[in-house]
Amino acid sequence: MSSIIFVRERRKVEKGEKRPRFRVVGTTGDIRIFAEHVRKRELDEIAKASGAEVVYLTGDGEGKEGMKNRKGGQAE
Repeated sequence: MSSIIFVRERRKVEKGEKRPRFRVVGTTGDIRIFAEHVRKRELDEIAKASGAEVVYLTGDGEGKEGMKNRKGGQAE
């Protein structure tokens, strides 16, 4: 069974910022990642070296962005 790395975009990082953009949510298989926040290039290198697949999780619509779409919700 090949390993899978599950990641999602961090909420407090804007495009173009020089901070890691992704958060590792979990892994399967024999792979362990000790950093919580990683860059896309780092994810690609880890996946290539270990033969793992990277799965990008979609947002759930919670928080400020989710409030815009919720009926009766107020967003700033």
